[in-house]
Amino acid sequence: MASKKSGGNNIPIKFRICLVDISSLKPHERTDNIRLKNLSNEIKLDGVLKKPIVADEKTNVIIDGHHRVEALKALGCTRIPVCYVDYMCDKIGLKTTAKGMEITKYGVVEAALNNSPFGPKSTWHYIKNSESIRHISRIQSRIDIPLEILK
Repeated sequence: MASKKSGGNNIPIKFRICLVDISSLKPHERTDNIRLKNLSNEIKLDGVLKKPIVADEKTNVIIDGHHRVEALKALGCTRIPVCYVDYMCDKIGLKTTAKGMEITKYGVVEAALNNSPFGPKSTWHYIKNSESIRHISRIQSRIDIPLEILK
């Protein structure tokens, strides 16, 4: 497990990276079959998972990485690297991308915990600092973990 607060790259959020049982994670969005197939093929060809996913440390709700989770499951993996964050902190924001819907952080958690996920790519999570916002994937450092370790 690694833990750090990003400093040099100007990301004002604390997080820790752990290898966890993939079945403990709770999705708040469904996946797109075409995107999932393409990603599964890419990961299989590479033989590695390049980046961890992001999840809430209190609830195990997936914030970013639904397609990576499902791709690893399809490839027979039982573990996945997770970048845990405090989802309710004020440095993490959320934009709704689904037309005609307003989704809140509490709605994300509720959808995941009640096993009633939103459609694919319904949300866009970001990190806020004083100057800008950046997609939450900005905290996901490249790790290149071999699939054999994740099985």
